[in-house]
Amino acid sequence: METLANLGDGFAIAITWQNLLLALLGCFLGTIMGALPGLGPSNGVAILIPLAFTLGLGATPSLILLTSVYYGAMYGGRISSILLNIPGDEPAMMTCLDGYPMAKKGLAGEALSLSGIASFVGAFFATWGLILLAPQLVKIALLFGPAEYFALFALAFMTLGGVSSTNQAKSAFAAALGLGLATIGVDTQTGVPRFTFGEVHLYDGLDFLVAIVGLFALSEVFIFLENRHGGSDAEGKKMVIGKLYPPMSMIKQTTPTMLRTSFLGFIAGVLPGAGASLGSFISYSMEKRLVDKEGTFGTGDPRGVAAPEAGNNAAAGGALVPMLALGVPGSGTTAVLLAVLLALNITPGPLLFTQNPDVVWGLIAALFIANFMLLAMNIPMVGLFTRVLMIPSRILMPIVAMVSFVGIYGISGSTFDLLVMIGFGVMGWGLRKLDVPLVPIILGTLLGNAMENNLRRAVTIDNGDWWTLIDSPLSLGLWAVAIIGFILPLIFGARVKAKMRQRRDEEGAISD
Repeated sequence: METLANLGDGFAIAITWQNLLLALLGCFLGTIMGALPGLGPSNGVAILIPLAFTLGLGATPSLILLTSVYYGAMYGGRISSILLNIPGDEPAMMTCLDGYPMAKKGLAGEALSLSGIASFVGAFFATWGLILLAPQLVKIALLFGPAEYFALFALAFMTLGGVSSTNQAKSAFAAALGLGLATIGVDTQTGVPRFTFGEVHLYDGLDFLVAIVGLFALSEVFIFLENRHGGSDAEGKKMVIGKLYPPMSMIKQTTPTMLRTSFLGFIAGVLPGAGASLGSFISYSMEKRLVDKEGTFGTGDPRGVAAPEAGNNAAAGGALVPMLALGVPGSGTTAVLLAVLLALNITPGPLLFTQNPDVVWGLIAALFIANFMLLAMNIPMVGLFTRVLMIPSRILMPIVAMVSFVGIYGISGSTFDLLVMIGFGVMGWGLRKLDVPLVPIILGTLLGNAMENNLRRAVTIDNGDWWTLIDSPLSLGLWAVAIIGFILPLIFGARVKAKMRQRRDEEGAISD
């Protein structure tokens, strides 16, 4: 009953004209960004962070806007997958397998609508899972001391590569780089400047919002400039939508699939580092083994569209559970949202539900509202969203650059921050060419100071005894999970990733 009362308070916060309009705007922009190949939810949220701060929005409205973008981008990724056989983002990769063959059969509209319904079911299930599971994790708040928090941060870094990672060494390098960047500034305990090189602007450290926009948004612009001879991947392609609504028989056939894969996707999302890509892959693979008796998956089976879409959207919602309850992001996009919370002086973690209940429950209520908005928006407006795919990159990328520069300058009013943002953009461009993941850098920049402070506190409290870091059952459990989460990708990561790509290539070739 207490949970329902809290949820009712959340709806009272979310149902205001400002928050409803922000949710609608976020859903619309998120769907567009998800549909455009290459942008995806992480870039979409990063691009709009400056807008949220420039508008002077409070904590709850900012999160409503950006999480609506997150959910919208997860919906939008299916559009280019089905129509062009080009995933809007990595989690939508599995949707290509049956979505594109359906489109080639003249069932593009039905595939798009069915995938929208499956996305709704997955996200709706995940939001209820967030309501039920996150408060239970909060009950362990009193067990956390400095040593346990340090172990929790270590878990975040060691599991960030996820089971689908192919190179843990690059993930470890990126995390170390992020932690190194976090040490820039005045040491909070000794007052000694570190790595500032006499530059006064660096005494307060690096602004992680500047780092995020540079690494994600500007690096995308630099990638485009490098390949400027190519236009939009969607230019010149004729798209036939056909009927907009799937028949009831198709919905009835796919309903059990949606329910099963929503559960699988949510579990994958809750695991730190697993994310929506693994949720999508597991959902499609398990459903194929369970129901594909006639071998129709990969040839345009509606269940092959519903399974990955319900799975990846459920995983997206599941990734919010560890981010809100433990302060450990479950995916790259939730790492970006974590930065927003920290910038708003709100610390995610076990005490968030008691210290900032208005933010948490207002956000959860807004997720329900945004999900219904997306369902209502994504079916009748499919024609509009498909036309967005024809926007040339030469028009889109200058808009991204403009939003980045104007937004960051509007936040800080500092030209130095613009130069730092450009530096991060160049660094992000170089690292992406080397296939070094960017999310661990962001996470290191975000959590580095808190991790260092908790390490110092734990050792100081125990008079310099480093064994205090593994002195409690909780810290031992966290270290065990962290080590297992780091080792598993080394054993299974390359195999899982190879299977994901092999299945897409083989079944894509069959559909062609």
